[in-house]
Amino acid sequence: QVQLVESGGGLVQTGGSLRLSCAASGSIDRIVAMGWYRQAPGKQRELVATITSGGSTNYADSVKGRFTISRDNAKNTVYLQMNSLKPEDTADYYCNADLAPEPYTATSYRGWEYDEVWGQGTLVTVSS
Repeated sequence: QVQLVESGGGLVQTGGSLRLSCAASGSIDRIVAMGWYRQAPGKQRELVATITSGGSTNYADSVKGRFTISRDNAKNTVYLQMNSLKPEDTADYYCNADLAPEPYTATSYRGWEYDEVWGQGTLVTVSS
């Protein structure tokens, strides 16, 4: 019942910036946390950043100090501000949401098992 749509990817030069957006729709009250993952060609998908419904954030060591995850509750959108981009940041970036299982909501759920949904991905390419 939750759908995610990413946007904002593109081609930038080393040192440039991009802002990715992830718009959520559907059963928004089920979302416990959201995050951004990335997958470079020939590599495994890796966690970039997460944000909980309470606003707590977490970042991969490789992006700390350069990337910022945030959310706009009024727009049901999560953002990833990427600064000081490097060629090694080149990857497909995917938005993820952890959902409380039905019939629970994020505020009523007390368990530890979650449903997951993923966006379609947006490509970020950083040229040297």
